[in-house]
Amino acid sequence: MNDSTSAEMEPEVLPLGLRRTLRLEGLAIAAVAAALYARTGASWWLFAALWLVPDLSMLGYLINACWGARIYNSIHSYAAPAMLAACALLLPGAGHLLPFALIWANHIAVDRLLGYGLKSPQGFGWTHLGRVGRTSKATLS
Repeated sequence: MNDSTSAEMEPEVLPLGLRRTLRLEGLAIAAVAAALYARTGASWWLFAALWLVPDLSMLGYLINACWGARIYNSIHSYAAPAMLAACALLLPGAGHLLPFALIWANHIAVDRLLGYGLKSPQGFGWTHLGRVGRTSKATLS
């Protein structure tokens, strides 16, 4: 097994300071998204009902780890909720979409805060924030 193969098998773990910074970023975005959601006047029942919907993207892992990571990462990237928010703010009559964008962004941010990052094709437990799961205690502290 050469060096490039072993590097592909085990994703690099980010330094502790960088992981903490990314988690604090998640906290900040979650707080801003929740505060903005409160200003929309939308129901908190809607917030609670839809908050876990992005996690349905984990069903992609039923296909295989590579497709699972692709689907999960596309839903757990800030790009899509940012585009939805932009549409809500810029398109006439689309303002009702803003609460959905804020719920989505809040979900992603809380995931980051808790250490759940974008997934690697190596498996669900490998993220850009390090290993997730029982074996990850040393890498996530």
